[in-house]
Amino acid sequence: MTRTWIPPTLFALTGLAIATGQTMKGNPGTAGMLLLVFLTLAGVCSPLVFPKTTGALEARRRSAVDGRPVVFWRPGCPYCVRLRLRLGRASRQLYWVNIWRDPKGAEMVRAANDGNETVPTVFAATRHRTNPDAQWVREQLPPST
Repeated sequence: MTRTWIPPTLFALTGLAIATGQTMKGNPGTAGMLLLVFLTLAGVCSPLVFPKTTGALEARRRSAVDGRPVVFWRPGCPYCVRLRLRLGRASRQLYWVNIWRDPKGAEMVRAANDGNETVPTVFAATRHRTNPDAQWVREQLPPST
């Protein structure tokens, strides 16, 4: 199992354990609701919520050609999830780099953030922002043709 699946797996297993305990206490309704909450958290933290991940070098190369920003993220990061949800459909126009899968991406994030792997970090042209506002990210998108 890769590191990207650890947080969602822990959420799912925790939810299953709590739901089992509630069922044994005679609270099947509470068990079902808690299981649903934990499975939702597992889904939100999973890599499945984010668009396809690209390697850092390839993402930067493509960004130089078409001007689309590059977002460095990691699974389980609530700020990454928040940015992804606030961007909505616009998130599909960005290049997403999972720093847990790409050591070069993690290195680029550390270089931009004084040695810290703080995400989301967005590179747009020659600028970068850490934990940016979704509106700023949208403004960095090239105009539609």
